[in-house]
Amino acid sequence: MENKDFYKMTNDELLVEKQKMKNSKIFSALFIGFLVGIVAVGVVSWIISSKKNFAFWIPMLFPIYFIYKQFKKPNKYKELEDLLKERGLN
Repeated sequence: MENKDFYKMTNDELLVEKQKMKNSKIFSALFIGFLVGIVAVGVVSWIISSKKNFAFWIPMLFPIYFIYKQFKKPNKYKELEDLLKERGLN
């Protein structure tokens, strides 16, 4: 998201940005769910397998890392959410 001055936007433009924010949050939630599913299937298959090889954790570090990055991502829509509340466009 480029650096936008939300305070100079009209209410209609803010509502468009709100829809973009909502779509971005939905995509992020689906992405995290997909990665958690990958980790869960990997852990279950490791538990079920007769050969307990700890090298299993090396490929599992990638989805765990991406999940961590999604959760630690700064809230880039905080300013937009505050302005929407201020203008009563919730």
